Amino acid sequence: MDTTRAKVILPAELPLIPLRDIVVFPRMLVPLFVGREKSVRAVDQAMAQGNFIMLCAQKKANNEEPDPKDIYPIGCVGEIMQVLRLPDGTVKIMVEGIRRAAIDAFVAQNPFYRVAVRGLGVARVPERGARMEAMMRGLRLLFDRYVKTSNRLPSQALAPINETGDAEELADLIMGHFPLKTDERQQVLAEMDVKRRMEMIMELLEREIEVIQIEKRLEGRVKKQMDQSQREYYLNEQMKAIQKELGRGDHRSELDELRDRIKKSGMPAEAEAKAMKEINKLEQMAPMSAESTVVRNYIEWLADIPWSQRTEDDLSTRNAKKILDEDHYGIEEVKERILDFLAVKQLSESPKGTILCLVGPPGVGKTSLGKSVARAMGRKFVRVSLGGVRDEAEVRGHRRTYIGALPGRIIQSMKKAGTVNPVMMLDEIDKMTADFRGDPSSALLEVLDPEQNKHFSDHYIELDYDLSQVMFIATANVMHSIPAPLLDRMEVIRLSGYMEEEKVKIASGYLVPKQMKENGIKADALELTDEMLTKIVRNYTREAGVRNLERTIAKVCRKVARNVVEHKKYAPRLKAADLEKMLGIAKFRSEEAAAYADPGFANGLAWTEVGGELMHIEVTVVPGKGKLTLTGKLGDVMKESGQAAVTYIRSRAEALGLPADFYSRYDIHIHAPEGAIPKDGPSAGITMASAMVSAFTRIPVRHDTAMTGEITLRGKVLPIGGLKEKALAARRAGIRNVVIPKENVKDLEEIPKPLRKELKFIPVETMDDVLKAVMAASVFKGAKKLRKRGSEKRPPVGGLESPVVEIN
Repeated sequence: MDTTRAKVILPAELPLIPLRDIVVFPRMLVPLFVGREKSVRAVDQAMAQGNFIMLCAQKKANNEEPDPKDIYPIGCVGEIMQVLRLPDGTVKIMVEGIRRAAIDAFVAQNPFYRVAVRGLGVARVPERGARMEAMMRGLRLLFDRYVKTSNRLPSQALAPINETGDAEELADLIMGHFPLKTDERQQVLAEMDVKRRMEMIMELLEREIEVIQIEKRLEGRVKKQMDQSQREYYLNEQMKAIQKELGRGDHRSELDELRDRIKKSGMPAEAEAKAMKEINKLEQMAPMSAESTVVRNYIEWLADIPWSQRTEDDLSTRNAKKILDEDHYGIEEVKERILDFLAVKQLSESPKGTILCLVGPPGVGKTSLGKSVARAMGRKFVRVSLGGVRDEAEVRGHRRTYIGALPGRIIQSMKKAGTVNPVMMLDEIDKMTADFRGDPSSALLEVLDPEQNKHFSDHYIELDYDLSQVMFIATANVMHSIPAPLLDRMEVIRLSGYMEEEKVKIASGYLVPKQMKENGIKADALELTDEMLTKIVRNYTREAGVRNLERTIAKVCRKVARNVVEHKKYAPRLKAADLEKMLGIAKFRSEEAAAYADPGFANGLAWTEVGGELMHIEVTVVPGKGKLTLTGKLGDVMKESGQAAVTYIRSRAEALGLPADFYSRYDIHIHAPEGAIPKDGPSAGITMASAMVSAFTRIPVRHDTAMTGEITLRGKVLPIGGLKEKALAARRAGIRNVVIPKENVKDLEEIPKPLRKELKFIPVETMDDVLKAVMAASVFKGAKKLRKRGSEKRPPVGGLESPVVEIN
C-alpha cells in the first residue's frame, strides 16, 4: 500500500456518510452499502469533487436520522475507488481509508451532510529505538497468536503486517483485521499517540485471546458431555456451558420458572420436595434427551394440578333452590339432598365429601343435574365419562416407566377444573367393564371412599392427592351392574321416568323455549299448546325421559324455520293436522291392553333401562309329553320363573280341577310377543303362572288388569322394584287395576298422587290371592264341583271342548 497517500492535501469541506456498526481506519479497504438518501447524495457529491468523502461512525446504529451530536467527531477520510448502483436504489462503494480527520463544524445537513474537516497527524513522532522495536515485535507476535488461536483470518493477513516497518501503519493494518465493538474501535481511532495506540491494541488482543481460549476450553468440556446422537444440539449445550462458566445473570431460565411455579402452587411439603428433586435431576440432563422429556412432563403435571386453589361456595339454600327449579322440573328428592348438603356446609366447617349416585333411565336429567348443582354452589364442573372403560390405568394413571404415560382421568379432570373442590360427574358408572388390564370399578373404590380419598394415589403422580373436597355425582341406568363394594360407598337416589303430565310441563317450560331459541324461532312464530305436546308425547315418543321429546320438538322448530324462510303461510298455533304433516304419521301405536279376555293371555309389567313397559304373556297347551317351551327372547331369570310357575300349578292341580298327570300329557308353550326385544327380570312369575292357569282352566284373565311380582315354589309372591315406572306403563296402556306384592305397599308413597287416584293397586301375598284378583271367574269353583261329580267329569284341557265362560 502506498504510505504517501496519508499525506494527501484534503479539501476544507467534504460530504459525510454516517456509518453504522463500522469504524474505518487509514490504509483499510472496505466495501460499504449506502442506502439512506442523504448518504447516496453525499456519494454523488464526493464523486463530483475528487472522490474524497468523510466517514464517521454513529453512536447508535439504529438511528435513521442522526443529528451532529449522534456522530463521533473523529473519523477517517476515504477515497472512493469504485461505485456500483444496485436495482433497489442502494449504492455499493469500495472505499480506502486515507487519513484520520476531525469534524470542525457541520456546514450543512440537507440534502446531505457536509462538514468542515481537519486532518489529524500523529501527536508525537515515536523514536525508532530499541523500545519501539520491541513494542512492534510484541504487537506482531500477539496478532500472530490471535490469528492462530481464533482461526478467523487467513495466514495471508500476516504478510503486510510483517513487512511494514512503520509503527503507525502497523497499528492501522492490525485494526483493519481485528473485530471489536464500535466504541472500542473508535477509541483506538481517536488516539493520536502512536505508542499509546499500540498499547491499547496489545491490551485488546490479549483480552480477545483469553476469551477465545476460554471458549475453546468450554467447547472441549461440552464435547466430552455429548454423545454421538446429541451432536446436532451442540450449540444449545455450548450456551449452557457458557452460562455455567460466566455465572447466571438476571435472566431466569426455564428451570427457574418451573421452580417458581412449584413454589407458588401451594403443594404439600412432601410433594414440593419431590418436585424440586426432579428439577435438579432435569438440570443435569441433556435438554433434548428422551428421559429429559419424561421428567419435564412430570414436573409440568405437578405444577398444573390444583393443590390449594379453590372456589368459594355459595351456600345460600334459597338461591340454590331457585337455580335447581329453573333448570329441572320435578326430581324433588335430588333437590332436597343438595339443599341438605348446603345446610350442613353452613353449620359444619369440614364436612366429608358428598358422593351421590343418580340411578334412572336415559333422558331424565341425570347429567345435566350435575351442571345445575355446580352452578348453584358456584363451583367448577367437570365430567368424566366411564362408559366402556376397562383399563385400571384410565382411573389411576399409567406408571412413568411406560411410553406415553399419563395421569388417570381423575387427576386429568382436576387439572381441567383448576380447583380442589369442583363438582365431578362420573357418568355411566354402571357401564365399566373388567378384562386382563384390570378392574376400573375396583380402582374407583379409593376415589369414592370418604375415608380414603384424602390420600388418593395416582400411579403417574406417585404422591398423595386430596379428593375429599370434591363433590362426586355418579350416574347409572341400572344398579345391578354396579359392584356391591362400589355401590356401598355411594348414596343412591333413584330418578324414575316422567309422567305424561310432567313431560308436557317440561316441554312447555324448558324444551320448547330452548329449541325455539336454538333454531331462531321468534315467540310469535310458533305456539305449541299442551294438547299438541300431549299428542307428541303419546304418538311420537316412547321413553321414560325427555330426550326424544326434545329431538321431536327440534324437528317441529326446523319445519317452522323453513316456512319462515320460504315465506309460506301457516298458522303459528299448530294443530293435529300440522303435526302429522311435519312429523309424519304416528310412530307408536297406543299400548292399550286387550279389549277382550282370551284364555291363556295375561298382562305383565316389566322394568327396563328406558322405563316401565307393558309385557304380554301368552300360554298355549297342546297334547304332548310335558315339554315346556319358552320363546320371545326371554332371559334366564324369566325362564326360571316359568319353570317355578309350572311346579306351583302342579302343587295346586287338585284345587284347580286339573288331572294329577296333566303335566305329562300336555306340552306348554309360553311366549312373549315382540320377541326381538330382550326381556328379563324377577317380576314376571305371577304373570306366567296366571296365564298358564288361564290356559289350563279356559278361564280368561281380566283384560283391564296387569300384574307384577315373583313367585316361589310354594306360591308366595315376592316383592319387586321399579314400581313407579311399572305404574306409569300401566296407566299409559289404559290398565285400571295393578296387582302388586303386599310388601311393595310401602313403595306407593313414591308414586304421584294423580297416578294413585287413577290406578287401583291390589296387594297380594300368595298366588291364590293373585288368581282370585285377576281371573274373570273363580278358578276354584270348578274344583269344588269336580269333587262332587267325580274325576271322570273334569273339565277338558288345552282348548278341547272348551266350556263357555261368563266374564264379569
